[in-house]
Amino acid sequence: MLDKFKLVSFLVLGLAIVGCGKQTTVHTNNTSGVSNPVAQTSITTNKPSQTQTKQTQATTEQPVAPEKNPVGDIPDSQVFVRFSSAQGGYSLEVPEGWARMEQAGNVVFTDKLDGVKVTTEESSKPLSIATIEAKQVTAIKNTERAVQVSSIQSINLPSGPAVLVKYTSNSEPNSVTGKQVRLDNSSYFYYKNGKLARLELWAPVGADNVDQWKRMSESFRWEK
Repeated sequence: MLDKFKLVSFLVLGLAIVGCGKQTTVHTNNTSGVSNPVAQTSITTNKPSQTQTKQTQATTEQPVAPEKNPVGDIPDSQVFVRFSSAQGGYSLEVPEGWARMEQAGNVVFTDKLDGVKVTTEESSKPLSIATIEAKQVTAIKNTERAVQVSSIQSINLPSGPAVLVKYTSNSEPNSVTGKQVRLDNSSYFYYKNGKLARLELWAPVGADNVDQWKRMSESFRWEK
């Protein structure tokens, strides 16, 4: 299965991301707690930043063919640790050892073509399919590459009601070869007291991460 990529402050670090990745400027810090160490380093994601991909490019690009033998399965033996963001006001379980970048209350973890990202924003509207489709899904279509949405549904998770958006998209072109990978994406939206959190999970189309994605989405908790 393939899922998507995206970025997430005290120390500013400008990164030029290479490979089948996106380019972005990120901030790194050590203020958010983790129960076990998670690598903090320069990382490559394969999702375009919202300021990078022009709307015309995002909406006119054609989907690339999925890989025949995709990589990206998270091993069944993968250890997970709980990551907490004091500024973001949330915590969740993430794969141990994945590279991590943070910006304020946002964070992204990556390993090869797989990624996990959490972003938060203020929202005056209660969580519903209609509100997510009107704003967030529209933004996804306009800023990511060759997006094809397959479903938008309300679900119940341990943290409460959520909205799940599933879609596929193209990765950023490899800076040398120009090659792109077709990604499978699941975005979970959580809402509490005027704050909306988005958990993005992505991997190459055809990778099998069903159990691992279920674990991460069900582990999300509001801390405030």
